[in-house]
Amino acid sequence: MLPLTIDDFEEHARRTLTPAHFGFFVTGAEDEVTLKRNKDAFKQLLLRPRVLVDVEKVSAATTILGQPIRSPICVAPTSLHGMAHRDGEKATAKACADFQTCYCMSTYSNYSMKEVTQLTRQSKQSRRSEPFQWFQLYVERDRAMTENLVRQCEQLGFKALVLTVDRPKLGRRLADLRNGFLKPAHLTFGNFEDGGGSFGNDIDPTLNWDSIAWLKGVTKLPIVLKGVMHPADAVRAVELGVDAVWVSNHGARQLDTVPAPIEVLPEIVAACQSRNVEVYVDGGIRHGTDVFKALALGARAVFLGRPIIWGLAYKGQDGVKQILSQLTFDLQLSMALAGCTSVDKITKDYVAAAEDYSFSKTLSRL
Repeated sequence: MLPLTIDDFEEHARRTLTPAHFGFFVTGAEDEVTLKRNKDAFKQLLLRPRVLVDVEKVSAATTILGQPIRSPICVAPTSLHGMAHRDGEKATAKACADFQTCYCMSTYSNYSMKEVTQLTRQSKQSRRSEPFQWFQLYVERDRAMTENLVRQCEQLGFKALVLTVDRPKLGRRLADLRNGFLKPAHLTFGNFEDGGGSFGNDIDPTLNWDSIAWLKGVTKLPIVLKGVMHPADAVRAVELGVDAVWVSNHGARQLDTVPAPIEVLPEIVAACQSRNVEVYVDGGIRHGTDVFKALALGARAVFLGRPIIWGLAYKGQDGVKQILSQLTFDLQLSMALAGCTSVDKITKDYVAAAEDYSFSKTLSRL
């Protein structure tokens, strides 16, 4: 049976990947309270459609950091794509290039940024323009190693650096411990000279706000700060000159019992509004209505993590494209049914908290 929903793709991955590999991708931290909350939080928002709107033509096209994309659905950095499909990040990046959306490549990719960029430049769609790729940057204890990664990004035409700041230490992921997860020996980390890397053990735990100034002194590439969950941090990031803020709890894989990104999105958007800084969000997005709700609360774009892995496990490059196409179709259908013809017209007027529609509250307003 053909997969019709993200859950269908996930179930296929559950059946085909080894338990340890599937567990690595699917697990959250500790009791997975936040992992469940990431998805459930979207159910606490209701849509408020408008009628008698001409929706014969509905466009999901938008821009992020000035770059045009086909829809506001982009691909978040996740490691070890080679565990889901032999073509790994090459397949993911090619799918994004063909679909004309942003691919954010993980520091801990199995293929190098050079290998991936060479392939995406050959992509049917990207022959008309440079592939739109960002690079997720972890700052290593060895700053020279980090600077080397930055130089490669600049030389290869990456459009932005996504400085990830919510992983000073590795979260406790019980499924990995129970499964005795180890990186497969045949898979290397292509962005490191020896192919080994330490899988995050060398990430600098002393990273602080001064590190943003250091990175801005190293590169002229735009800097996106990923892992922001508090409005005060968003304000400080904007004051220090970051180009965009990415609301994320690392797929609920770090600190358990934190809010879902969609729950803190409105106050972070408000904190960034005065500086006109774009805000992105990830976490728990499985439906076109989820994307619509995120845009209504002020996100410029959303990023997908696990759903991309499930598509990759299903059919490699074609599976990833299927995920992107399906969610974009779902978004456009949601827009049409809500009476909205373009993403820039999606505002908070289209959403309401579910608790505001209890009978007691509704009747009290009459």
